[in-house]
Amino acid sequence: MEYTGKNDATKEAYDYYNENVKPIKYFFDEKRDVWLVDGAGHNDDLDAFRHAYVSGVYTIELGKEVANLFGQANEVKGTLRGQPESEKNMDLWNNRVGRSYGEKTESKSELADLLLNALKIEELIITTNKDKDSRKYEGETQTPSVDPQKPVIVVKENETGRNELFLDLLKGSFMTRESFVSQIESGGYTGYTISNINDLPTPISKPDGVASNNLG
Repeated sequence: MEYTGKNDATKEAYDYYNENVKPIKYFFDEKRDVWLVDGAGHNDDLDAFRHAYVSGVYTIELGKEVANLFGQANEVKGTLRGQPESEKNMDLWNNRVGRSYGEKTESKSELADLLLNALKIEELIITTNKDKDSRKYEGETQTPSVDPQKPVIVVKENETGRNELFLDLLKGSFMTRESFVSQIESGGYTGYTISNINDLPTPISKPDGVASNNLG
């Protein structure tokens, strides 16, 4: 199964919003490796829709547990950048709404339609101003403790049990086995090395005596 990358899911959300809500100007910043929107997309209705959509897509493709972990990891990244608590509350709330609708469909187009309706009926939080919306997210808000040298966990195995999809808890990004191997080879993950398992390059943790730091 092919998985939708975060940038691809973000673009899908922006495409849908542009066509079905109101026109927006968005572009891909190659240096920052992220989609950006001129004059919008931060703590507003577009931001809410994007968070919910991306979370819903990962619920469809990987299940709500992995989708939740992905969302939590992104908020950890935000916290490290000084993200305000009100912004974190908004994002976590909208991520959960996205997961709830992701469980109701296997179609990304239907997911987008459901979330547009959720936006219209004010199910999503579209502001960090507590005077305008005082709803508070209640639920799991912490990811497992993260070793900066070994921040990667396995989120998907293939039918033979080989690790195939990984999540970097600090970056909040997914990697296939091939892309993780490439990142290790280029020096991006010094806590991991590569082993040939059944003639396939496979990421493994460098031994450090801590069982929780090993890729399972």
